[in-house]
Amino acid sequence: MLMKRLLPLLALCCLLFEAAAQNDAARYVYDKDRLSKEFHAGRREALRRLLPDSSVAVFFSSPERNRANDVDFQYHQDPNFYYLSGFEEPHAVLLVFKEKLHFDTIFTNELIFVQDRNAREESWTGRRFGAEGVKSVLGFQYALPNSRFADFPVNFARFRKVFYFPLPTDVRDNAQDKGDLFSLVKNFQARTEKNKNNDSRLLAQCMAVLRQIKQPEEMTLLRKAIDMSCAAHIELIRAATPGMSEYEAQAIVEYVFKKNGSEYVGYPSICGAGENSCILHYINNRRPFTGKDMLLTDAGAEYHGYTADITRTIPVNGKFSEEQKAIYNIVLEAQEAGIRASRKGAEFRAPHKEALKVIQKRLKELGIIKKDEEALLYFFHGTSHYLGLDVHDAGLYGHLEPGNVITVEPGIYIAEGSPCDPKWWNIGIRIEDDILVTDGDPENLSKAVPRTVEELEKLMAEESYLNKTNGEK
Repeated sequence: MLMKRLLPLLALCCLLFEAAAQNDAARYVYDKDRLSKEFHAGRREALRRLLPDSSVAVFFSSPERNRANDVDFQYHQDPNFYYLSGFEEPHAVLLVFKEKLHFDTIFTNELIFVQDRNAREESWTGRRFGAEGVKSVLGFQYALPNSRFADFPVNFARFRKVFYFPLPTDVRDNAQDKGDLFSLVKNFQARTEKNKNNDSRLLAQCMAVLRQIKQPEEMTLLRKAIDMSCAAHIELIRAATPGMSEYEAQAIVEYVFKKNGSEYVGYPSICGAGENSCILHYINNRRPFTGKDMLLTDAGAEYHGYTADITRTIPVNGKFSEEQKAIYNIVLEAQEAGIRASRKGAEFRAPHKEALKVIQKRLKELGIIKKDEEALLYFFHGTSHYLGLDVHDAGLYGHLEPGNVITVEPGIYIAEGSPCDPKWWNIGIRIEDDILVTDGDPENLSKAVPRTVEELEKLMAEESYLNKTNGEK
């Protein structure tokens, strides 16, 4: 009797689910400024032009990551997979063929296999595209359920080259799902392990060639990520005051990121005060500020996959001491030299070389070092990296070209116990901006955030609306 009563309800649920499946675009696309399906198709075609004849490039989606027990980290797609498809769900594989091929009734140069729609699971974890959604929204002609990959007639032995990235080895197996990432990878390995045409190296170079030159649509999103990051740094500079803590600084920048539409942080926010300013990738962010501390904040918002990367260092009491000012101005001079060197045709390390020259010269003038090579005690990282879908983005690191977006981020870190006058100890300063290489002068995309001592002290004297809500200042 109960089953008879439930049947009409089950039938209604199925009808509603089918209706939802036919309306993917309306149900999934809340943001109107995402990369277009034409962009992704164009990137697949650009990759195809780089591939040798009779080859295939194979891309797997990122694994899901477990945080603890039954709680997973928020899912983040593999940047190459996203770049080529726009697809942001797990348990998928993308095949890009150099030439069009016949597979029974299918004639295509690309295939994507994705997870099926599932009404019960979607009620827990959110709506899926399914194969039909991938076709209607992302523009693929042929999208298939991932469960079909195991028996789909792709003969990988027939190609001259099968390109792929090193396969993930830390993937969880869902024994109930024959289309999960574990099964996709295992099946691919079984079909290719005896082949002599496998290549797990060249594909990274091909993707670096493509991703190091930003397309106009990418620059639109990257500028938005940088602009919201600038707004966050500006508000923190206004709000920072003795008595706060590193985690409050983190909360301020990440609140402004979210308030402006960021989905994620581009990387764990670094908010290091005092001695922690001398640790490059410090992310504990628990220390309270004291009146004499410098606060180094390295934080960037991610927007639709693209991330900013900006660093500013300020005295939390609003005024630089003489020692802090001296080191700060060296770093600023070094950064300006690095930005000037970020020009078309220059070798990638040109900004670093110019910044290092300044730091070596000025530290010797202050008596902190005696020989040029001693500068490595206090400036021990590179000055630049590519920026885009990854904070350390793909690129060839050869010569700079128009369309490259790089960071210029020199720093000086004088930890307690360093072989210099103790008056310099625990001063850690980095200044980082995001630079677009052009046919002419480099463009500082994050210039909205003040950099000079005078500009910073003026901004720190302003009142933050966040302090008003907390009853401070």
